[in-house]
Amino acid sequence: MRAERRSKKTGAGIEFADHREYVPGDDFRYLDWNVYQRTGRLLLRLFEEEEDLSVYVLVDASRSMGMGDPPKLTYAKQLAAAFAYVALANLDRVSVLTFDAGMSARLAPTRGKNRIFKVFDFLRDVQAKGETHMGDALRTFAAQNKRRGVAILISDLYDPAGFEAGINQLRFAKFEPFVLQVFDPAEVRPELNGDVRLVDRETGEHREVTITPRLLEKYAEAHAAYRKRIEDFCTQKHVAYQAIETSTPFDEAVLGVLRRGGLLG
Repeated sequence: MRAERRSKKTGAGIEFADHREYVPGDDFRYLDWNVYQRTGRLLLRLFEEEEDLSVYVLVDASRSMGMGDPPKLTYAKQLAAAFAYVALANLDRVSVLTFDAGMSARLAPTRGKNRIFKVFDFLRDVQAKGETHMGDALRTFAAQNKRRGVAILISDLYDPAGFEAGINQLRFAKFEPFVLQVFDPAEVRPELNGDVRLVDRETGEHREVTITPRLLEKYAEAHAAYRKRIEDFCTQKHVAYQAIETSTPFDEAVLGVLRRGGLLG
């Protein structure tokens, strides 16, 4: 997949890509003299060069990610390990980072598929904690990582301030965001009935609610509308996006993302 990520660059690489008109200052070594003899035009040969691609896997480790069976964070870590392995096998530079209200942990950039065990070790210790402030966290990430590349964001996107700020931090800083939203089936179809006390996992705020079939119906509509808003935002901003329910078999989820394309090649 790495070989599919190329940029046209004069004088680098070995695979011919295209011609362009000569302009003063160009390197004479790349003039196509055969074309000049036939047409009298001075054209420069362009070659494709493989990018030294940086891949950042950003895992939301806020407390809301601890919800579910399996917890969303466990599922997110499995996805992170899978995509890190794909990138490592492609000899890309891979870094894995976690965030909640800020950037919290980081595996320094590494390369080569034998480094996957470092990724496993790093992810094994990641626990759900803290509140979500994606905008602040990803602003810090962008400032700390000057080398641009693919940014795989794995999160439930439950940020009281909105998901847009975090994704925009990646966009504005010229990363290539790929957003994977994970959610538990119980978040879509909660099995609740009667009088219950709902508690926010991150803030501890609570509310007494009487659950009725009509209320569950309205909740399902609101959740679907929220996912649609994320999808529409990403589409408008040309950001790759995929929602994954944690009941989806892991291998099926990974293959689904890779088959969709746009990620790591």
